[in-house]
Amino acid sequence: DMAEPIQQLTRNNSPQERQTIPFTLIQRKEKLGDLLYEKRQYEKAKWACIKMKEKQYEQSICLGFMKLMRYICEQNSSGLYLGITIPIVTIVHTNESQSEMTQAVTVAYYLPEVLQDEPPHPFDSDIIIEEWPSTIVYSR
Repeated sequence: DMAEPIQQLTRNNSPQERQTIPFTLIQRKEKLGDLLYEKRQYEKAKWACIKMKEKQYEQSICLGFMKLMRYICEQNSSGLYLGITIPIVTIVHTNESQSEMTQAVTVAYYLPEVLQDEPPHPFDSDIIIEEWPSTIVYSR
């Protein structure tokens, strides 16, 4: 099922073609010279998002990512490979009291700069295009 998207990604995704999302570094945490995480601020932008709720957190991330890859690799209204932006963001959801994680996660793909004004529509109705305000992200 993922053979075509993986082949498309392999053909079109050399390291120089990956677009890093522009951000402002707020904090960088290291331990013994190894990067543990960065706290980043991304400016207002459009993202392709999918919310998943599988029994296991890892399943939700994996299935959400696979659906986004299909969108990136031609299953969109432009019929074109959209290009990879990094990182792909995973949002972990918590219960109302924010005391524990729920099974739901959102996996999100930043639309490349050239697509921000008019993003291609996904064929998969589970994927929605959202405009996020300026956002804080922790990256590993």
